[in-house]
Amino acid sequence: MKYRIKHITEYLYAGRVSHCYNLAHLIPRDSQRQKRIKNNVRVQPFATYSSKREDYFGNLAFHFEIQKPHNKLVITSTSEVNTETQRGEISLDLGITYSEALQLLATRKDTEILLAREFLYDSPLIKYFPALKEYAAPSFAPNQTLLSGAMDLTKRIYEDFAYSPAATTVSTPLEKVMETKRGVCQDFAHLQIGCMRAMGIPAKYVSGYLETLPAPGQERLVGADASHAWLSVFSPTEGWMEFDPTNNCVAHEQHVITAWGRDYSDVTPLRGVIFGGGENPILNISVDVARI
Repeated sequence: MKYRIKHITEYLYAGRVSHCYNLAHLIPRDSQRQKRIKNNVRVQPFATYSSKREDYFGNLAFHFEIQKPHNKLVITSTSEVNTETQRGEISLDLGITYSEALQLLATRKDTEILLAREFLYDSPLIKYFPALKEYAAPSFAPNQTLLSGAMDLTKRIYEDFAYSPAATTVSTPLEKVMETKRGVCQDFAHLQIGCMRAMGIPAKYVSGYLETLPAPGQERLVGADASHAWLSVFSPTEGWMEFDPTNNCVAHEQHVITAWGRDYSDVTPLRGVIFGGGENPILNISVDVARI
């Protein structure tokens, strides 16, 4: 599937910003199932300095600095990508078992497994606590295939937790999410990653976009799409497989990857430092994912 993605981020400040330094993850990355065709990032006011580089996880990070006083900042990222379905998504019941996966992760020393094991450990927003393992354990019988267990956990999170944008913020701890059983895609991705790690399986956070389609008979609304988050689980013999607990599915062609890391803090769409600006800036975000 070929998509054009336009992501507009607008900040309106109460006071004048004298200068700012920013880091953005707004450029879709290449992966086994995705190829970036082109991208352009436009900053208003004009950036005094800007650069693109690969970060530790292989994401394309965009750095920019503005030294001109301003009351408004607009970042427009326009991209085209080709996406495909995941390899092996129809054979979740045919892979290695959960117990075999644990054994291979503990004994094999090849580069792919050693790199994957980095995603077993606590990260800034996902830290182990016993309830994660207690919740995840029913999905992972020793002789059950690893990926079917991951899909079962995806389904249980979808059924047990309610999507509620007002229930959490970017800093809400997982303990609170488990207590209230409410949250958004970021929370559900963090929750399943925490569960997978608690069971000894590497998992990473994936940020990006999800194509939304209008109801039958209705027109598609330009700019009404949104950023999305899901996760990727590592099998020692089958590689990485992406799951979306918000929508109870494996990631399909409609899931466009921007970046991945240990959790949201590694791939924040925009972060930085501003000098001035007053209090409570107004943030407006518009995302459009269109087939071309």
